[in-house]
Amino acid sequence: MNDEHSHESGGEVDILFFDIGVSTFGTDASQVLRIDRSLPEDITLPELGLPHRGHRALVFDTPEGEGHLKVDAVHAVRSIPLSALRRMPPTAGAAPYAVGVCLEEDRAVLLIDLVETARTQGRH
Repeated sequence: MNDEHSHESGGEVDILFFDIGVSTFGTDASQVLRIDRSLPEDITLPELGLPHRGHRALVFDTPEGEGHLKVDAVHAVRSIPLSALRRMPPTAGAAPYAVGVCLEEDRAVLLIDLVETARTQGRH
């Protein structure tokens, strides 16, 4: 996770879980300003999957202003122990927005950096 954005207290990080298409993702909840209705110009990343409906958007700050990522559903914010988080190794060749994985309920959930999703898309 991006240490400048992480709220680490007592060895935990607040992760917001959300769906895009059939996949569940997580992000550092401190990056999310609000959840809003999506707009036609909100970003999507084909690499993450295309939203089925995309009626919601995660709104976050970027150096250029607010960014909006279309999502299908927002599940919850949960405090996750640092021991359940794994950074993406540099040798994995993952996209810059893929910062790690969270071991949640016997599955691995990809953690993404919202600011990097906006940079990857090239729009904000």
